Amino acid sequence: MPKTRNSLFSAGTVAAALFACGLAGCATGLKYEIPTQPEGESASISKPGWATHTSAVAAANPLAADAGRQVLRAGGSAIDAAIAVQMVLTLVEPQSSGIGGGAFLMHFDGKTTQAFDGREVAPAKATPSLFLNAEGKPMAFIDAVVGGRSVGVPGAVAMLALAHQQHGKLPWSALFLPAITLAEQGFAVSPRMAGLLANEANLKNDPVAANYFYDQQGKPWPVGHHLRNPELAEVLRDIAKLGPDALHKGELAKAIVQKVQKHPSNPGSLSESDLAAYRPLIREPLCFDYAAPVSGTATAATSASSRVYRLCGMPPPSSGALAIGQILGLLQHTPAASQKLVSGQPNADWLHLYTEAARLAFADRAQFVADPQFVAAPGGNWHSMLRSGYLAERAKAIDIAGKSMNSAKPGNPGAQSLSYAPMPDQMEYGTSHISVVDAYGNALAMTTTIEDGWGARMMVNRGAGLAGGFLLNNQLTDFSFAPTGSDGQPIANRVEPGKRPRSSMSPTLVFDKATQQFVLSAGSPGGALIIHYTAKTLYGILNWGLNSQDAINLPNFGSNNGPTLLEAKRFDAATVTSLTDRGHKITEMPMPSGLQAIERTSTGFFGGADPRREGVVLGD
Repeated sequence: MPKTRNSLFSAGTVAAALFACGLAGCATGLKYEIPTQPEGESASISKPGWATHTSAVAAANPLAADAGRQVLRAGGSAIDAAIAVQMVLTLVEPQSSGIGGGAFLMHFDGKTTQAFDGREVAPAKATPSLFLNAEGKPMAFIDAVVGGRSVGVPGAVAMLALAHQQHGKLPWSALFLPAITLAEQGFAVSPRMAGLLANEANLKNDPVAANYFYDQQGKPWPVGHHLRNPELAEVLRDIAKLGPDALHKGELAKAIVQKVQKHPSNPGSLSESDLAAYRPLIREPLCFDYAAPVSGTATAATSASSRVYRLCGMPPPSSGALAIGQILGLLQHTPAASQKLVSGQPNADWLHLYTEAARLAFADRAQFVADPQFVAAPGGNWHSMLRSGYLAERAKAIDIAGKSMNSAKPGNPGAQSLSYAPMPDQMEYGTSHISVVDAYGNALAMTTTIEDGWGARMMVNRGAGLAGGFLLNNQLTDFSFAPTGSDGQPIANRVEPGKRPRSSMSPTLVFDKATQQFVLSAGSPGGALIIHYTAKTLYGILNWGLNSQDAINLPNFGSNNGPTLLEAKRFDAATVTSLTDRGHKITEMPMPSGLQAIERTSTGFFGGADPRREGVVLGD
């Protein structure tokens, strides 16, 4: 049957037949079995990495990864597996992503790379002053987050449906079987979910969430508690039958809007027409070449002993691929390539170069990057920010053997039709990452989010007498709270109706430029630090010759054009002292990335998952 929107998502006989067949497993080979529940402190144990032969799924929770593996075993494609993974994550990792949020997806079908944009959109009634208080000043972050004000139009489900039309092999409805089964029969609350619940102050103020996540005494459910979500099961049945229309129109859309607009202290303007008008987009991937020394050499990246890779990521409104491309490109105009790991860690000389490059990249990010339907790229093309000549000139600001600049100014990569003020530094949180490769030659990287942990702290329930539901995003807080700079110039990433907020999500696919063969899929959660987590992993694999697990295991670090950030208790005193002597203002802090990566090997694939969270890699 042709995979048209009508054949997949109409409410008529064909869709009903697909639904019945899919959930029964007929003609699909998918007969979902609940696996052994995740055990113990899986978020804090070392992980060996996983070798597979024909396929692999990397996801932030073992139940989600297993759902993807079962879909692949039933003959599903990478996108089929990703859909099953996302629906299970909505249930078992609700604090990070779900059907109430958005996502970016990079997909490779063996020949063509596509960038699917499922980013949330600002409501039609949103204004640039959305996050200003009565005195005209930016609101405190948490005051903006909690409630309907921060909720954007969700896009993840619509985007996945669009990708499935083009690359799915199993019926859409079949892919919801794992999540529906787990929602009905229950799952064990994981250590990470329990820990985040214990430290959460605002979620229990929502009556639906309080009834679902907490006991009768108001205490959060502990690790191992058997939790069921019958309301989500019914919502997923509707989406399985009707496609995105079940979320964007009708009963469920009314429930979402009522939740947003009727928040008792911080209502929002999201409307049914906003939901109905949402459209996912297919964008041109942002790809760039990157030369890395062949493993075992220490020559400059331009030498004959280099291997040239093609890195592809999301273009704006994501800033991830641009910032990573700038950081890697700037480092190529420094001696960074000659710096090796010392006792398995980056040394102070390399960290100095990296964080200086990061300051320059984040300065440009704050100045230029926003939704391209509202803001023109410098010089008319985002690649202007990646030109070797531009980066060579910018790299001159790095004092290679001297002091840190501490804070960089933006550059001038191309003529501007309108002058913007740089966006002030602002909090970003949340998110989950999925990487999948299948037996058909497809590969994907998908980063998905509801933004802050637990989103807007609002759980949608249709009021049919079933417990549970799903959380809504607070994605609008990724816009600049201040609409203008101190000079009165507009900020590129200010709130505007119908606009997609700037993101740091960095789903990345890597190819060998000479052979065009797939090399690597990678990405991470972590707010603005996603850029550094992903860049670290890419550099570790491509430059230092590490496997994906060892690259993920490296300590985290970075700079968002302020202090030099170092993962707490991971760097020795000599490294910290050396950076301090160079003028770096050091902040040692927890940096709980949730990296996932899958790389091609001579025998199949090898995947890594972050020991800082609960992710695993499963496959055949």
